[in-house]
Amino acid sequence: MILNQLTGRPEIEPNTKLHNIYIQFGLVLSELQKKQLTEDIVKIINDEVDALNALPTNESLAKVIKLKQTAILKVLEKQLKIVPKNYYRNIWLALGMSVFGLPIGIAFGTSVGNMGLLGIGLPIGMFIGILIGTTMDKKALQEGRQLELDIKH
Repeated sequence: MILNQLTGRPEIEPNTKLHNIYIQFGLVLSELQKKQLTEDIVKIINDEVDALNALPTNESLAKVIKLKQTAILKVLEKQLKIVPKNYYRNIWLALGMSVFGLPIGIAFGTSVGNMGLLGIGLPIGMFIGILIGTTMDKKALQEGRQLELDIKH
């Protein structure tokens, strides 16, 4: 099956933010065209694209595009483990701060007797999280499960 594409919307070009979001969604679709997708996933993606193409251009279009893009990427990640660049790094950055950084900060603050030093663990946890995430991103790239684009919008 072939993925449906976005319809052209020249009226959004003056709105730079909306235009960039729309272009990025189109890039996601063209990257997915290069991947081996199951018929079920192609149907899900085509339904989302058709629904988006049917919407009128208005202020809420950017929000709808982001929601549909996120929904598609979640399905891809859950079912096929296909992710965009830096996906795991971005997730593990926050996880590292909470899972590793806070306990390290609490342990350090308790051992010194000054809980004001709790924040020292956060950058350590952030660094650990970035290392774990970057390693997972490299593994996804080696296995061919990574899209050649970074989600910015």
